[in-house]
Amino acid sequence: MDLWQLNIFVAVVENKSFSKASEAINLSQPTVSSHIKELEDYFKCRLLDRLGKITEPTKAGEILYQQAKKILSLTDQTETAMHDFLGRAKGNLALGGSTIPSGYILPKIIGPFSKKFPDIHIDIFSGDTFQIVEQIKRGSIEVGLVGARTDDPRISQEEFTADEMRVIVPADHKWADKTAVGLPELLKETFIAREKGSGTWQSILKSMARAGCDPKSLNAPVTMGNTVSVIQGILHHVGISILSTIAVRDDINSGRLKALSVTGLDLNRYFYLTTSPQRSLSPICKKFIEFARLSR
Repeated sequence: MDLWQLNIFVAVVENKSFSKASEAINLSQPTVSSHIKELEDYFKCRLLDRLGKITEPTKAGEILYQQAKKILSLTDQTETAMHDFLGRAKGNLALGGSTIPSGYILPKIIGPFSKKFPDIHIDIFSGDTFQIVEQIKRGSIEVGLVGARTDDPRISQEEFTADEMRVIVPADHKWADKTAVGLPELLKETFIAREKGSGTWQSILKSMARAGCDPKSLNAPVTMGNTVSVIQGILHHVGISILSTIAVRDDINSGRLKALSVTGLDLNRYFYLTTSPQRSLSPICKKFIEFARLSR
């Protein structure tokens, strides 16, 4: 057993395929199969089951996968620590962002960060708040920027930057000339909802609950999985919705969309810098967090 074999094994498990793993790590499929066989010979047990086109780890394989991830992560941290000690910031950083942060906030931070530390390679995972939190707990990413708080004790969060959410309507909507509407008016309109894991959607529901309004009273026959889809839905008169003004700034400036506040409804929220207190942050991750705090 060596580190390279563990890296190959992890690639097969995560890609659920020998062929896809070989493409991901730039090795021939026979070479990948040979390394997996050597691992199975070493441990004297089967590690992977081929179930049609899908490859899944056996119970022994699941144990090895979890331990291999820790070993490979520690290896990366060791190399990073040595480079850091020698004054050379070099290594890999895996971070994540929910829809708005990954599309509009993180790129503004990563650009200057990469210029300052050109030898740091950054992988960005984009998903909803729930997905980012799960990735952090699993150790797939070290730090995330998300749009909702979580009560999970395995997660640590700090307020990073404020976000202003507003009701977004098309330019030809009957409310287009207004600056605000009442909550009873909002409940009468066809509304586009977001998926349950969305930080934006969680914030909307909590704001409505604080205002004494049952979120189920929203007329929301359509649910969309990302902000881009919601924006297009509003533009094509599927319905209206509540979105971060960061995401629709260009459309508002161009006059295609209008933003309104809701009387009696606090729609302001924060984006949260999110990590796991159960995991030691790499020196590179600490550098990124420090840089991000200074950049906001």
